[in-house]
Amino acid sequence: MNSIATALGQVRDRIQAAERCFERHPGSVQLLAVSKTRPIADILEAVAAGQWQFGESYLQEALDKIRQLQGKGLKWHYIGRIQSNKTRPIAEHFDWVHSIDKAKQARRLNEQRPDGLPPINVCLQVKIDREESKSGLSPDQAAQLAMEICHMPRLRLRGLMTLPAPAEGLEAQRRPFHALQLLQQRLSTPQLPLDTLSMGMSADLEAAIAEGSTLVRVGTAIFGPRRPMA
Repeated sequence: MNSIATALGQVRDRIQAAERCFERHPGSVQLLAVSKTRPIADILEAVAAGQWQFGESYLQEALDKIRQLQGKGLKWHYIGRIQSNKTRPIAEHFDWVHSIDKAKQARRLNEQRPDGLPPINVCLQVKIDREESKSGLSPDQAAQLAMEICHMPRLRLRGLMTLPAPAEGLEAQRRPFHALQLLQQRLSTPQLPLDTLSMGMSADLEAAIAEGSTLVRVGTAIFGPRRPMA
């Protein structure tokens, strides 16, 4: 079995190859290691291999990891569903939130971000393919919420995120990512320069990079199959 360091190197090679293939600027795509359900030892192995951004979905598990790894200069991204009664610890401990799909969530995060911390970088989760099991805003709802967030000083709207339904083949995978890229272009203005497209995972990161992804969220290809929660 490959080590985490080896797997990280392979994922970085895929990213770089896709940047070259689709004429993206070298280094324009960041790697977010999705570490949910993974033990501290796995994260430390990734850190030793140069990884510093990690994505978590389960709040209590994430808070335990953040406390144990404090002082290592890591950036923590919350990528799970946001429950209104849990926004305070998210606002207090995370650098990024990718999964905002309600104005109430944004307002609570803005109100609960502690003084002295920089604004939280946030992305709006957009449901492009209408898959009923997925959370997310419609494109029109995303435009409205983006305007509201402009008036929330403790949030910094960076861009959009999506979780499309699995698809076979590069062209089919590219379609929902292309739709999100078009929405980003429509919403971005000089006053609201959206610079982030959080899209692409282990199975479809090449398609996402082809359509402008700036951040791919990769778990399985780095850490192996997800472990069940205890």
